[in-house]
Amino acid sequence: MAEEHGQVIDEELDAEREARRQLALAQIRQWPDPALRMQAHEVESFDDDLRLLVERMKTLMADANGVGLAATQVGVLRRVFVFRHGDEEDGVVEAVVNPELAEHAEEVGEDEEGCLSLQGVRIPVPRYVTVTIEGRNESDEPVRVELTDLDARVAQHELDHLNGVLILDRTTPEGRREALGVLRPHIVLR
Repeated sequence: MAEEHGQVIDEELDAEREARRQLALAQIRQWPDPALRMQAHEVESFDDDLRLLVERMKTLMADANGVGLAATQVGVLRRVFVFRHGDEEDGVVEAVVNPELAEHAEEVGEDEEGCLSLQGVRIPVPRYVTVTIEGRNESDEPVRVELTDLDARVAQHELDHLNGVLILDRTTPEGRREALGVLRPHIVLR
C-alpha cells in the first residue's frame, strides 16, 4: 500500500508540474507572434519594474522546464534574458541586461536546439562552442560570464531572440522545412 500511495503522490506531482508547465507556456509568445521578430531596446532604468520582469521570467522559465528565456518571448521589447548555467544541481539562474557577445572561440559546433516559443521543434543549429557574455544584472551590477558547450549555446540562443532572430533562421534548409512542417497547422480533409 505504501508503494501504491507513493505512486499516487508522484502522479499527482507530475500532473501538477505539467499543469504549471502548460500555464507557463501559455504566457510565452509562440511562433509566428510578431514580437518574436522584433529587436529589443536597451534597458536604461534599473528599477523595480525591471526586477519584477526578471523574477517573472525566471519563474516562467523554471515552470516551463526551460534553460533560457528572453524578454521578447514574453512580449517585452527590453534587452534582458535569463538563463540557467552550470551543472544541473549546482547551476546558477542569472539575468543579463543589455547583453553583448564580448568574445567567442573560432570553433563552431552544431547540435539540436529547441525553443519555448517553437513547441515541438528540435533542429540543428551551429553555434560558437565558447563565448563570453557581458552586461549588467537587474541591480545594475556588471556581469561577465565565460561559457562553454550547452551554456554557451543557450546564451547565444537568447541573445538571438533579443535581435529578432530565431533558430529557424540559423538552421539548415532541411531543418527549416521540418520545423515549419511541425509549426504550421495541418489541413484535415473530410
